[in-house]
Amino acid sequence: MQKSRFVSGLIGAVALVSLTQCFTQKKNEGERLYAEHCQSCHLEDGKGLRGVIPPIAGADYLENHRNELPCLIRHGIEGSITVNGVEYNQKMPGVETMPEDDITNLLNYIQTNFGNQNRRYTLNEVQDLLNLCPPHQH
Repeated sequence: MQKSRFVSGLIGAVALVSLTQCFTQKKNEGERLYAEHCQSCHLEDGKGLRGVIPPIAGADYLENHRNELPCLIRHGIEGSITVNGVEYNQKMPGVETMPEDDITNLLNYIQTNFGNQNRRYTLNEVQDLLNLCPPHQH
């Protein structure tokens, strides 16, 4: 009996460590996605290119247009936007194939880094907002 408790405890500990590792690896998923899809334009520090690419760092746009951000990630944006009182008119490509959980991770990374302290998204919220995206024309 003693041996079986030990084995059960050991299996439980290994499962817990494995599960924690899984979540730990996902914890940096938003940062990885930012580096892969956003950093080349918005830069490593999120400050963008003055007058050309809007900043993500300290950007009022993130909270003012919160409900539009999942669609913006998926479909991109074209036309004029105003970020921190400065107008930008540079086309941003979307990532049509990005899964909803990755969009959630990416948005949460942006919302809580670069000096931003905005509310995080839930996966359900992102899914609901993506269902409301206006029809996208290629």
